[in-house]
Amino acid sequence: MAGFYPETLFNVVLIEPEIPNNTGNIGRTCVGLWSKLHLVAPLGFSIDDKQLKRAGLDYWEHLDFQYHPSRKQWADNLPAGARVHLIETTGTKSIYDIDFQPGDHVVFGRETTGIPKDILDKFEGSVYRIPFPGQLRSFNLSNCVAMVLGEAWRQLQTKR
Repeated sequence: MAGFYPETLFNVVLIEPEIPNNTGNIGRTCVGLWSKLHLVAPLGFSIDDKQLKRAGLDYWEHLDFQYHPSRKQWADNLPAGARVHLIETTGTKSIYDIDFQPGDHVVFGRETTGIPKDILDKFEGSVYRIPFPGQLRSFNLSNCVAMVLGEAWRQLQTKR
């Protein structure tokens, strides 16, 4: 549904997501924050999966999303000058170090293994983590997307 939003604020990229409920929740978050969802194959579910649409509720029809058949195809089709931020537990910089701009691409990896090495290597200077004080390895993927987009939205609002 390209053109539904007044503008695309952010591009949320899920590299090979495995859990339909997470992707459905992320789609719902994207609708609420005028963000485009990019799904990079292979997916661990069908885009028609009932769980995916149930998690996205009745917002799924409003989602602006694009399917990419491979990591290479996604990377090769990034617009010239695209700003890409990888969110990974191994990041040495915090998401609070990012100066978010409209149009940024925020990339998340598989729920079980994270962002594949070839993508980490391609964007090695742009790997960030979500800092947290508790005893966790990581947060749930849909929670991570919500935290990062919330921070990005907050930054845009303070710049107005």
